Amino acid sequence: MAKCYRAELVGAFGCPIDENPTGVMEEAAFAAKGLNYRYLTIKVNDGDLKPAIEAVRAFHMRGVNCTIPHKVKVLEYLDELSEAASIIGAVNTIINNDGKLFGENTDGKGFITSLKDAGVGIEGKNITVLGAGGAARAIAVECALAGAKKVTIANRDKERGEELTKLISDKTPAEGAFILWDRPVEVPADTDIFVNATSVGLFPNVNDKPDVNYDTVTSRMVVSDVIFNDPHTLFLQEAEKRGAKTVNGLGMLVNQGAVNFTLWTGVEAPIDVMTQTLKDEFGL
Repeated sequence: MAKCYRAELVGAFGCPIDENPTGVMEEAAFAAKGLNYRYLTIKVNDGDLKPAIEAVRAFHMRGVNCTIPHKVKVLEYLDELSEAASIIGAVNTIINNDGKLFGENTDGKGFITSLKDAGVGIEGKNITVLGAGGAARAIAVECALAGAKKVTIANRDKERGEELTKLISDKTPAEGAFILWDRPVEVPADTDIFVNATSVGLFPNVNDKPDVNYDTVTSRMVVSDVIFNDPHTLFLQEAEKRGAKTVNGLGMLVNQGAVNFTLWTGVEAPIDVMTQTLKDEFGL
């Protein structure tokens, strides 16, 4: 058989995207498994998503990740959705099956696995989530499906927040609740797991933190952040000061990346390689 010089292409579409280290992690995993794959980190501005998705087919890319601001908008350009992605209403991973684009959401699955790795369970817990965007929707719905008792959404846009709350109540076994985020969030006292699912604190804005009354964070809570660059966010630092157990965004990034790896390649992901690569990248 003649040697094939064409690599299978995967990647990420987003804006901002420059600070996203997913490609470093995925390419280390491809190398570890001896796979001829390349991960392209591509800036796609808001408004340019349609031609970018058309390019996935034109370039015969195996798939792509979608990040800010494309996770919801991308649904209209796909041929099929997983059950989870359909309920969540957001996609972070696309698989190209011979020109048919299948949308999946691995954010919530990665988040739950990262908590389990930290010894934290979901079942019967009260979850409070900051935000109602793509990552927040994935986390909230997956937690609800995984047995959370109650999921409270705090969001500045009332309509968007209430829509997600209703989705949780109607489509999952969990109770949904809503807090209008028009002042510093008072974390409900019954919260077991408190999550920042917004982009506040993402590089280069590492000196920003969500508008929260941090004195309502208690030592009985587990506090998690989806931000992975820098992983030791001010949000988590404030929680640590109050004695809370914290879980940073690296675990979620690795675990959702591992699911993506397998969806694209059909090969089990080398999670140890992926984890160490990110730790090396951030000097941890």
